[in-house]
Amino acid sequence: MVQIRAAGVNPIDWKLYSGAFHRVADQNKDSAGVGTDNLPALGLECAGVVTEVGPQADGVQVGDEVIVYPVTAAYAEYVTAPVTSLIPKPATLDWPEAGGLMLTGTTATHALHAAGVGTGDTVLIHGGSGGVGLMAVQLATAQGATVIATATEANHELLRDLGATPVMYGPGLLDRVRAAAPNGVTAALDLVGSDEALDTSLELVADRNRIASITGSERRAAAGIKVLGNGPGQDVGTEVRHAARADLAERAGSGELKVIVDATYSLDDAAKAHEAGIAGHGPGKLVLLP
Repeated sequence: MVQIRAAGVNPIDWKLYSGAFHRVADQNKDSAGVGTDNLPALGLECAGVVTEVGPQADGVQVGDEVIVYPVTAAYAEYVTAPVTSLIPKPATLDWPEAGGLMLTGTTATHALHAAGVGTGDTVLIHGGSGGVGLMAVQLATAQGATVIATATEANHELLRDLGATPVMYGPGLLDRVRAAAPNGVTAALDLVGSDEALDTSLELVADRNRIASITGSERRAAAGIKVLGNGPGQDVGTEVRHAARADLAERAGSGELKVIVDATYSLDDAAKAHEAGIAGHGPGKLVLLP
């Protein structure tokens, strides 16, 4: 059992209960936080201190500070999780950063892997200042890729600091990206789900297998791109995500990977955190502190 010190807030949380989330495949319902009843289990990542250890739990002891992912029902003071979901928390990482690292970090890793992004690529990241986008920008840059990232102008300086070339989304996006990447774009990550993001990606990237989207609209499935998620026929990426966790923690602990926390809320104010997320908040993550 883990006493939770911080739990990440993510768009999937309110999408699960609002009906905005796409249909989840039966075999993926547990990992997506959708139980057998009609109510979702909110909170898919957290960090805290181990308070109890089962008889078969090897390699962990009471008092260990850990990041917990994957997990469900993390909007709580305590959570029970298998040892396989525990990653040692770097001492240099604050609780809000630790609690908000894994879901966006593993999603960004999965998207970059699906699109085959690596050294020498020029990747277009739609939604570069969102939680997943900020992780994808940093990870792609670390892999030797040139990054073009869409964002509102208020977040352009942050993206430059992280190594990306920012461009404003909206009318004229295609021309702005072409100007920013005169040698072309070799891969794209759609982290926003807009028609603009899909149309621009399809226009710029010749190989549709190098376009990855974390939003599962029917139009994206029909376009023949990589669609990531828990829906029928989508790429769940379980092995890629699990394998990335220790590396993400190490990078965040060393400061190589920055976990940008926009705001923290008490557990009692989870509804306010969701309101902020739905309305659109500043760059980075929202985190609950039980």
